[in-house]
Amino acid sequence: MKKPDMKLLFLSVLFVGFYLLANIIANKQFDLGPLILTGGLLCFPITFLLTDVINEVYGSAVANKLVWYGLVVMAFAVLIIQIAIAIPPSGIWEGQDSFRSILGGTFRITIASMVAYIFSQLHDVWAFDMWKRKTKGKHLWLRNNLSTIVSQVIDTIIFIVIAFAGIVPNSALLPMITGQLVVKWIIALADTPFCYLLVNWARRES
Repeated sequence: MKKPDMKLLFLSVLFVGFYLLANIIANKQFDLGPLILTGGLLCFPITFLLTDVINEVYGSAVANKLVWYGLVVMAFAVLIIQIAIAIPPSGIWEGQDSFRSILGGTFRITIASMVAYIFSQLHDVWAFDMWKRKTKGKHLWLRNNLSTIVSQVIDTIIFIVIAFAGIVPNSALLPMITGQLVVKWIIALADTPFCYLLVNWARRES
């Protein structure tokens, strides 16, 4: 039997874990100066870093499969969460309303998140691979940031429009998109050294 690549397995588990966690904590909203942000920002940008690392070391085909696997896992997670919410609570447990509020979210937001995820992540894999070919495998920092920055534009616009159009005033949509993008781009630039560290770690024989 072929020996599994434990480093790829570890990176894949991190990717799926951060994606699931980003959706679980997305209901939390917080202020950053004039910006209103969601808890998902603490995790979701890391998924782009991980797909870039996996793309760089293992190729775009592996990265694309991981993106689809992540979507399948998320779909099962949503189903299981809905079943858990629907199960009648014990008479001694008073947390049902909080449980539903935190984990239930709304169907519209869940769909927005999943649609934004698949389009933005597949674009990230494609763009990173395209820039890798154009740069002949050089300038990892450039490929990492160009692919991620554009992918985050796709993710943010799709999510905000699907989740909030018609719910909040149209005049509020652009500030919401802009605020999210500013923070995501800062995180994308800040994680560049970690991209190099993870790529070097994954390539190192152990």
